[in-house]
Amino acid sequence: MKLSERIGIAEGRPVPAAPSAPAAAGGTAVDVVDPVAPDLSAFALPPTPGAPKLLPSDALAGLKQRAADALFERMGSRFGDSGATEEELRSAARDELTHVIDEEHVPLSATERSRLLRDIEDDVLGYGPLQRLLDDDDVTEIMVNRHDQIYIERKGKLQLSELRFTSETQLRTVIERIVSRVGRRIDESSPLVDARLADGSRVNAVIPPLAVGGSSLTIRKFGKIPLTVRDLIGFGSLTLEMAELLQACVKAKLNIIVSGGTGTGKTTLLNVLSSFIPDDERIVTIEDAVELQLQQEHIVRLESRPPNTEGTGQVTIRDLVRNSLRMRPDRIVVGEVRGGESLDMLQAMNTGHDGSLSTVHSNSPRDAIARLETLVLMAGMDLPLRAIREQIASAVNLIVQISRMRDGSRRITHITEVQGMEGEIVTLQDAFVFDYAAGLDANGRFRGSAIATGVRPRFLERFEDLGINVRPGIFTPPQRDQEQQPWK
Repeated sequence: MKLSERIGIAEGRPVPAAPSAPAAAGGTAVDVVDPVAPDLSAFALPPTPGAPKLLPSDALAGLKQRAADALFERMGSRFGDSGATEEELRSAARDELTHVIDEEHVPLSATERSRLLRDIEDDVLGYGPLQRLLDDDDVTEIMVNRHDQIYIERKGKLQLSELRFTSETQLRTVIERIVSRVGRRIDESSPLVDARLADGSRVNAVIPPLAVGGSSLTIRKFGKIPLTVRDLIGFGSLTLEMAELLQACVKAKLNIIVSGGTGTGKTTLLNVLSSFIPDDERIVTIEDAVELQLQQEHIVRLESRPPNTEGTGQVTIRDLVRNSLRMRPDRIVVGEVRGGESLDMLQAMNTGHDGSLSTVHSNSPRDAIARLETLVLMAGMDLPLRAIREQIASAVNLIVQISRMRDGSRRITHITEVQGMEGEIVTLQDAFVFDYAAGLDANGRFRGSAIATGVRPRFLERFEDLGINVRPGIFTPPQRDQEQQPWK
């Protein structure tokens, strides 16, 4: 065996030359080459990424602070006026700020003046530099790693924002403003909290000592207008045929689990599925932090409560699920199951509360079943695994898997029927699966969508009994040329 083969060097690969040897007396330099020296350039470590590039210091910072202090002196009592609307406060603050800036006699351009007014309004009445991100409909998620580093998600892609907080103190002030408005608290004894904004956007905050690099804040935004099934079809998240099937499943009171990873759009899809519930049914929603945006009128919305400073008064999702059974619900919608409440939810599904909806974190329909098994075990009941699987198989009718693709889009990748048990295994059957074979378009987006497998679900018999009709053709797989269709 050649030496080059023994050390893993391919034939014909360039070999770097060693430094030239010194010239002999009266002679010329001789290049000494090691014929088997390996080229390690392919294994070089990537350069260490530096800290995010910081913006130049704000030249208006001093004027901004003086103007804000003067505004508080003039309007301090009015900010506590519970009878004034936010718009009235903003209008009054804007008028006072105009006078304050005029008194400073600092020459400002129209752009600088407008920016200064906006920044001080946001600091005093809003959420500081986050306010303009919250007002930007293209931003779907805001991630504050520390006071001088804010990342955002726009159109499914992460990017570093130019905005930043002036200090850790300003960031903590905004965090406390957010959590206090929903009756939550955050301090060193309770350094992490889940909360929500007035528009329903979900907030998670963590402060030192848990957040080592400084306070961290994550906001999952929700649109001012809830997305509809037409919107999801337009985005390519699902097809018209899938929408028709899901609408029929909700009307037929099938128990549905929406499965997906973090940030895949589970809550948005749950909102859309809930929109198919008839208006004459009583709906009870149960959530950790209220996020669902149901449009029906007959709704009872329940939210869990953390313990108080004495460690008492906690009301868990499981407590609310149990209580909801005594509220005469036609539908129970649990925002997400993540603990022992999954057992109570499954029992509710099995005892006459059909048509229940919920979400679970998992990466595939099969993983969703395994996840539910694990969550039931967290209830503390000493149940054999087969009994748990039988509960799941008899309670859950449909799993809708939603995934976030590499191009940033959210797509429904599976609509899967839970058929029952075969031995020790819960049997699943896909009605729709995502077609990855269609490839990518010129913009790097997936051209495919979920397509029918050709299998007709067993629950179609239930549709017939209830007089719910779906087009038979929605289960027919698309016809393709043999060269374009790699599957049989």
